[in-house]
Amino acid sequence: MNLAKLSPNRRTAEYLKKYNNKKELNAMASNRHLGRIVALQTLYEYEFRVQSSDTSANIDEILTRNLDRYETTIDDKGFVEALVKGVLGEQADLDAKIQPIAPDWPIDQIAKIDCNILRIGLYELLYQAKVIPPKVAINEAVELAKAFGSDNSSKFVNGVLGTAYRTLVEDTTDDSTKV
Repeated sequence: MNLAKLSPNRRTAEYLKKYNNKKELNAMASNRHLGRIVALQTLYEYEFRVQSSDTSANIDEILTRNLDRYETTIDDKGFVEALVKGVLGEQADLDAKIQPIAPDWPIDQIAKIDCNILRIGLYELLYQAKVIPPKVAINEAVELAKAFGSDNSSKFVNGVLGTAYRTLVEDTTDDSTKV
């Protein structure tokens, strides 16, 4: 089944059906992975509704509804809420940092799902580095792109976040550690 052709809610259901039965997934990692899926779904819906001039779009209501769907599965609701609020709070900065890394793709021309995946990944790289290793942030974003993006989304996300890591994270780490 090609998940890219399904609605975000249907994609989430199909994705969970595929991976819920695999015992080798670490409980915390899978819980956070599901949390990222819910965050992506929330950000995507909110952006879609705002851009459609839906004046009733409320991020707290959308997030609560999406978390309620998985209340027995997601233990760390604070992680999801912090991720959603963090991405929204830093969205202008994240978009400004994405643009020079992907100059051939203006933000408004990147597929909305891919753009939100990039924002989540970049947010974790820049603002959550003390708790989420860079490789995990990039890998999780690539996995989201494979599950919810188009055929080339994972390569695009990997390229953009890999470049972001080298230019925005490694460079600042190198500069701050020099004496």
